[in-house]
Amino acid sequence: SGGMRFLKGAGFLVRGLAQVSMNLTDFEQTPIHRAFEMVKREAARYGVMPISSEIVGLIPKKALEQAAEWFLQVENFDSSLILENRLAAVMGGKMAVGGLRAGVEPFVEQLAAPTATPGGGSASAAAGAMAAGLAVMVASMSRGKKAYQQHETQLSAAIASLTPLREELKAAVDADAESYNSVMKAYKAAKADEKSGERLIEAALKEATAVPLGVAEKAYEVAQLVKLLEPITNPNMKSDLTTASALARAAITGALANVEINLASLKDGAFAAEVRQRTSRLRS
Repeated sequence: SGGMRFLKGAGFLVRGLAQVSMNLTDFEQTPIHRAFEMVKREAARYGVMPISSEIVGLIPKKALEQAAEWFLQVENFDSSLILENRLAAVMGGKMAVGGLRAGVEPFVEQLAAPTATPGGGSASAAAGAMAAGLAVMVASMSRGKKAYQQHETQLSAAIASLTPLREELKAAVDADAESYNSVMKAYKAAKADEKSGERLIEAALKEATAVPLGVAEKAYEVAQLVKLLEPITNPNMKSDLTTASALARAAITGALANVEINLASLKDGAFAAEVRQRTSRLRS
């Protein structure tokens, strides 16, 4: 592998020439141009140069884009600058039913409906998930680029942290609505049996507090990761990180507002004190 983790290689004698056959198991971690340059440097040590190369089978378009960026030394390269990529994105949006709007419209209309759920808690979770999504996009579009090679480890770590946060925040969109519905059911049950009903209400309120608290804490993590990405990613994508930061902050603010409303109805003072201690660091 020549010291390259995601490369499997072997040497052969073909038509009187030395052939280096390579299989890249992860072209984003070990780009094709890096493998080619390594062979070229090793060959130079023996006073020879590669005379040609070939691709056997299919190759991801992104791998060729990375190679073009490397060898042409294009500054601040973005794959959206490629005409075919831009056309595909535009045409793809038009061919989808309703375009991007089709994905978000049902949720927005549910928020606008005259029903208690989904409400601010679900919207906060969605905002946090969108913040994480934008941050992953920015980090992914900088990772593997020549200009940001020194930040490769940090970018990969950020993506690895943001991805599960995004999934958890997406799950919280439904979880928040479900926890509110559980509180309403507990209040109804209390009318039939006041003694057991109080316990049900308290338990439901604690769960309804835990969900937005989790949203606030996860959104806070997202916000911190967004800050980390600002100096190590493409400056042309600064507006995306600014949007991600604003969405994360909105998620925290909205989620904490829901936490406070539920705490006001709880009788367990120790639980409320513990929650407020956890939320104090999120307000800075």
